[in-house]
Amino acid sequence: MTWTTHTVFNQPHPLSNSNLFLSDTPLSEALQREGAEWDREWLASVGLQLGSAESLELGRLANAEPPELLRYDARGVRLDEVRFHPAWHLLMQGVCASRLHNLSWQPTVREHASVARAARFILHAQVEAGTLCPVTMTHAAIPLLQTYLPAAFEGWLDPLLSDRYDTHAQPGDQKRGLLIGMGMTEKQGGSDLLTTTTRAEPLGARGPGEIYRLTGHKWFFSVPQSDAHLVLAQTPAGLSCFFLPRLLPDGSRNAIQIERLKDKLGNRSNASSEVEFRGATGWLLGEEGEGVRLILKMGGMTRFDCALGSHGQMRRAFSVALYHAHQRQVLGKNLVDQH
Repeated sequence: MTWTTHTVFNQPHPLSNSNLFLSDTPLSEALQREGAEWDREWLASVGLQLGSAESLELGRLANAEPPELLRYDARGVRLDEVRFHPAWHLLMQGVCASRLHNLSWQPTVREHASVARAARFILHAQVEAGTLCPVTMTHAAIPLLQTYLPAAFEGWLDPLLSDRYDTHAQPGDQKRGLLIGMGMTEKQGGSDLLTTTTRAEPLGARGPGEIYRLTGHKWFFSVPQSDAHLVLAQTPAGLSCFFLPRLLPDGSRNAIQIERLKDKLGNRSNASSEVEFRGATGWLLGEEGEGVRLILKMGGMTRFDCALGSHGQMRRAFSVALYHAHQRQVLGKNLVDQH
């Protein structure tokens, strides 16, 4: 029997090896109009890198191989660690190098830095969205921490503003880069934060910067591998905001147990978890009873990034569709020329 090779034709090639910034005229015009023209060279360089076949493959791999929870080591010692595919770490290095987590808060910040950051965010969103969750929360937390961070953690401020991605399990003041998460949602309440049942008991004096013990749970604890989380818990004066480091200043693990990672339809590359606080150590931010007011400042800023990320994904979908329509033929004409 003789086999003949079937020739594939009229099938467009995948869109890759393009410059995501230089091919986006509206974004380029917006950058100039809103006063961040100084970032054009960086955006063009990052746009070329992100549009490469290699970067797009990293985005695919990070979602095809989602994170894995490691509860215990081989000896049965509790770990509560999350293992990621190497593609995740390479992507995280990129978003941190682009300073998506802190560009707006640099001490020598350029004018309209938030505009430049928004453009960078839109470019990265076209390649992989899960890695944007850690940097979004960190970016929103930094102004809050610059005001309320307890004195015991003053050494965190410099690595919070660095462009490094550091996965080492060390106290924050010993690392080159830091990420901050948040935990508000509980089983019984969802978005109704006033139904929070997690309780915080002071270990000594009550007040800003003092240490409390937290007992309870969080039904949605974003990015459990973060260096610290901002969480809500009930105190005698009402719902309050606490700073919970993953590792305590002496290097020991905080009493935060990861119960499971969420099995999600989207955002698969990013680890979202359910946790139990078993007498976790937390530092009060602001005054007791101010928790909702403080943490909603952070939450409000993350909503802006949600809009930017959605825009980036829609831009990518439009680009892929347009690229396809310029190549695919029907009845002798390209789709883009059909009327």
